Amino acid sequence: MKAKKPETKISLHGRTFSGIVTSRKMQKTAKVEWDRTHLIKKYERYEKRKSSVMAHVPDKMEVKEGDRVIVKECRPLSKTKHFIIVKNESN
Repeated sequence: MKAKKPETKISLHGRTFSGIVTSRKMQKTAKVEWDRTHLIKKYERYEKRKSSVMAHVPDKMEVKEGDRVIVKECRPLSKTKHFIIVKNESN
């Protein structure tokens, strides 16, 4: 399944995640978090963990803290940004 490209020239490939924006303090950048489960073999139980990434916010997209978004992997945009926000599901 190919994702629709936002209004940028950045090529998209790789993994896609759905998460919640937890920080929007940086310019053109948002911190996106999502929950995942991790197996503890010894106790044969699962625990809840969080994963987070820094994602690029395209110019024409409005994103604020608490929004549910879809992020897609892209080329490295900076030292910590390797994802771009493709869709804001909260709107």
